[in-house]
Amino acid sequence: MFLTLFVEQYSLMLNSITLNKSVSEMKPATNETYRSLTTYTKLMRAAESVTVRVHRVLATPKLTISQFGVLEALYHKGPLCQRDIATKILKSTGNITLVIDNLEKQNLVRRERDNEDRRYVTIHLTDAGTTLIAEVFADIEASIVREMAALSENEQELLGSLCKKLGLKGGE
Repeated sequence: MFLTLFVEQYSLMLNSITLNKSVSEMKPATNETYRSLTTYTKLMRAAESVTVRVHRVLATPKLTISQFGVLEALYHKGPLCQRDIATKILKSTGNITLVIDNLEKQNLVRRERDNEDRRYVTIHLTDAGTTLIAEVFADIEASIVREMAALSENEQELLGSLCKKLGLKGGE
């Protein structure tokens, strides 16, 4: 959701620059800036486009991307506390509470309080949740493979490498 809004706002900004200036005035002061901005725009648009297509399979089981993320984390990592789930799927703990509330209403997860420390709550998949995420994850996985088939094996490796390099740069 955030990515979609950011790309839309950024695209609107670029469009307003385009509409208000001549072509020679549109390019930022340096080639480096122009290249960086256009590369960033392409990256964001491609990521959003692929994400939308991949997540179409979530419409049938009526899952949000956040709900899928919670179910997927529990499916692959086992029972987790809400804070760990939030960290795994890059969401705030406040948002995760609401997501888990909704999954619990659908009988897809259950909360268990720790006997020794009642403040500690672990989230578990129910049988229904396990069955659903197994099916949905298989569909998502197939969808991702279809999307990535647009790139050769070498291109996929290069893209993965470049994304990792770019993502880790923020940790400098």
